[in-house]
Amino acid sequence: MLDGKRILLIIGGGIAAYKSLELARLIRRRNGEVRAILTKAGQEFVTPLSVGGLTHDKVYTDLFDLTAEADMGHIQLSRDADLLVVSPATADLMAKIAQGRADDMASTALLATDKPVLIAPAMNVRMWEHPATQRNLAQLIADGVSVVGPREGSMACGEFGPGRLAEPEDILAAIEQQLGGSGVLAGRRAIVTAGPTHEPIDPVRYIANRSSGKQGYAIAQALAQLGAETHLVSGPTSLADPRGVRVTRVETAREMLAATQACLPADVAVCAAAVADWRADTSTNSKLKKDGTGAVPPLALIENPDILATLSSAGPDRPRLVIGFAAETDDVVAHATAKRQRKGCDWIVANDVSPGTGIMGGDSNTVHLISASGTENWAPMPKAQVATQLAARVADALGAMS
Repeated sequence: MLDGKRILLIIGGGIAAYKSLELARLIRRRNGEVRAILTKAGQEFVTPLSVGGLTHDKVYTDLFDLTAEADMGHIQLSRDADLLVVSPATADLMAKIAQGRADDMASTALLATDKPVLIAPAMNVRMWEHPATQRNLAQLIADGVSVVGPREGSMACGEFGPGRLAEPEDILAAIEQQLGGSGVLAGRRAIVTAGPTHEPIDPVRYIANRSSGKQGYAIAQALAQLGAETHLVSGPTSLADPRGVRVTRVETAREMLAATQACLPADVAVCAAAVADWRADTSTNSKLKKDGTGAVPPLALIENPDILATLSSAGPDRPRLVIGFAAETDDVVAHATAKRQRKGCDWIVANDVSPGTGIMGGDSNTVHLISASGTENWAPMPKAQVATQLAARVADALGAMS
């Protein structure tokens, strides 16, 4: 129940705007209060009269409405709410929020707010997959905006793919999750590893890989947004620290293992880091030099500690849920299934990182969630959405264990 919580519902201009009427009805049915801002484009799909009939309140449409400003200025309107919900969040609205624009009532209220924001994107699949929209999505998540959807399905335009607005019931659940205290993972402790490791050969050279850390950072952010006390152990990346997450930065696999173990005990550990399998047997404090003879200095390698297997080992400090990642280039599901059994973890998130997929360093991912129950093949989606979906599954699993 929302029990008097105040929702500011911002309705964007898309065919899915009609679902905002049902969302307003559901919010009131759950004892929430709802006010609405209806954008100019939104008025092409639903009317202020129909929105007001379901919110039982004035509908705000014009930034320069002097009567509205006298009754409830855009700044006060945004700050009187407990949560701002943008549904549908069009590509244009997402761009405005990400860029900090304020040229209408909706964008001004969003820029002026000091309260949490939840967006429910809806648009054509090509618009959703466009690099500009994905950049804006990544920026919004980095700014602490929560996201629900979009879903995959048939579009009003006749195309099929991700871009459908989440159902009103799903958006309502996300609202209640946001406002139900500190979140469904409140009181839980989470560890996430992310990024590559750098294994030194000499002072200027090292063994590494192409991991950007984007997926692990997004998972840490998503778990924190659900209320978990989240500790991110990160290898070298250029990413900013996720909001509300404690971050420890390391260089090598051995440092990552030590930092991860220092975070125990925990309820869940997500090992998304691409840890180097080997390190140089010995590294030198002097830069290796060519001697002009063509001779190549020998480079002996030894195996690094296995962080995932260590965390998965039975013992009093084993997290209740241990999740590994498997970056594969062929026979993805088969190799990842064998890895889960070999490491002893509960779930494996597998993906194909072969050349041409764009997953390593990119903003999108296509994953397979492998557990003792079988394999789930997830549709291609932004890494931020993979993180949100995985965090929700973690919450469900830990809830079932209680």
